[in-house]
Amino acid sequence: MEADTWDRISRIRQWLDDETAQTGDGDRLLLRVLKIGEEYGEVAEAVHGALAANPRKGASHTWDDVRKELCDVAVTSFVALATCTEEPEKLFDERLRQLVDRITPKAAEAG
Repeated sequence: MEADTWDRISRIRQWLDDETAQTGDGDRLLLRVLKIGEEYGEVAEAVHGALAANPRKGASHTWDDVRKELCDVAVTSFVALATCTEEPEKLFDERLRQLVDRITPKAAEAG
């Protein structure tokens, strides 16, 4: 990721904090997590449209639309993560490292 990615995520989170109706911290996080589901639904809709899977709608989307919607899911997830922790970049990096470690062959164990 670019060096300023988390700064951009923080700006979006702060804008949402400033511009949305006042809610408790728990409700704010809940709504941001639920937003991930909404964005996922838009990915699913775009995939159906790219495959022209709905005869009534035909080819209503492109694979570029799918890629854009996937980015929206990622950004929405990062904003939710930044809402529930002061160090989202550290938490994300640690988790990503754990996931990669699970799939990385352990050369030392084999030899």
